[in-house]
Amino acid sequence: MAFANINGTVLHHEYLTEDENAPVLILINSLGTDFRIWLPLLDELNSEWSILLYDKRGHGLSEVGKLPYSIEDHADDLIGLCRHLGIRKATIYGLSVGGLIAQSVYLKKPELVKKIILSNTSHKIGTAEMWAGRIADVEEHGIESLADSVMERWFTKDFHQRRRTDLTGYRNMLVRQDRAGYAATCGAIRDADFTASVSQIKVPVLCIVGDQDGSTPPDVVRATAGMIPNARFEIIEGCGHIPCVEQPAALADILDDFINA
Repeated sequence: MAFANINGTVLHHEYLTEDENAPVLILINSLGTDFRIWLPLLDELNSEWSILLYDKRGHGLSEVGKLPYSIEDHADDLIGLCRHLGIRKATIYGLSVGGLIAQSVYLKKPELVKKIILSNTSHKIGTAEMWAGRIADVEEHGIESLADSVMERWFTKDFHQRRRTDLTGYRNMLVRQDRAGYAATCGAIRDADFTASVSQIKVPVLCIVGDQDGSTPPDVVRATAGMIPNARFEIIEGCGHIPCVEQPAALADILDDFINA
């Protein structure tokens, strides 16, 4: 385990690298998860890449930090962590809220970004009313109160039926996140809107979605891809909101083709 104080907040991270000249892939996980969600994918990925995993503030083993949050705060954390580790150029993969963070990083420091993967995400996610309700529920009743409905959006019915043990583990991951950090990140998502800027992305972009994603359905992700010049759009069959868990091999094939193109 590695920790670094970035912008006054201690971030938990792991930088898997053996060659300073290897292409770097940064993985930004979704709301309510820590970087262990990427472990199934790591078994499938090209071993020649350097890979940065980290827990954003308020998640996993990272500190909650100063409240409230904005997506720009999360982006500044990643930019600072890259500076700390000497990463000058990387492909950034943002899952769900991670996709919003990736877009913000590009706007703030485009020279850091070689390519972007927007996975199960959009230029704007949900409505202010939806997020206000989510925050109120979490603050009053805790994350446990919404865990089952989140699992339904994260994973397909097949996953629920065939991988019940894994489902229990990922549910535990969700409910054990810090309540304040979770609510603050909900607020950051609520306030984030890249509608006016997403078309300005000039680097190669890949947009990915699961065909049964209950949080950011295919039409939502497709619409975002359509706003980005020359963006590539891919649907993963038999997959919900967390492809690195549910379909890691299929996801790895897509990533390998895109990153090495």
